[in-house]
Amino acid sequence: MKASSSPRLSREESRLQTRSHLLAAAKRLIVERGFGATSLRDIAAEAGYTQGAFYSNFESKEALFMELMRARSTTQVGDIAQTLGDPSTSTEDILNALERWAQTLDAEPEWSVLGVEFSLQRRRNPDFATASEALLNAHRDGLAYCIAQLFARVGKVPPESPDVLATAFMGLSHGLALQRPMLSEAPTGRMIMVFLRSLLASAKPMRESRFP
Repeated sequence: MKASSSPRLSREESRLQTRSHLLAAAKRLIVERGFGATSLRDIAAEAGYTQGAFYSNFESKEALFMELMRARSTTQVGDIAQTLGDPSTSTEDILNALERWAQTLDAEPEWSVLGVEFSLQRRRNPDFATASEALLNAHRDGLAYCIAQLFARVGKVPPESPDVLATAFMGLSHGLALQRPMLSEAPTGRMIMVFLRSLLASAKPMRESRFP
């Protein structure tokens, strides 16, 4: 009996598959070597494509890196927002759901490494910093929205503005990633939840904030 062949991909499906393979290859190489030591040619070869295929999907290595981090930001913020989206969910259920989300961070430590590489590239390359400003701001704003929603759901007043807290948690994530070889006992997700639970526990109830 003749074996059935795989269905032929449409042009758009093939393009999306190529794009996905290039992003995955870039993720592996940047984590292993660093952004500066990873060339466009390396990424194309790792993914099994030519440089022409790379340029058909991304205008530069920097553009690919920004797309990689944009997709991660969208997924991360979306997951947290979904956790907070059900009005019938109890406070403890929300925190337990966030604990499970935090465990996914610890299961994929390479994303923290990529976040550090992203920040370093912003410091080293003014053009990259300018081009990535909107992405970084959108990520911070998304986290700030989730933080504001979380405090509102538990009836507490955040000790600082949600924007400041979002920036602080981003810094905590990057700092722990840098110290990971020495502080393997302090996983990023777990420590974020330790600080978040502490902030929630010490924050004033909303009713108290109205009557100092």
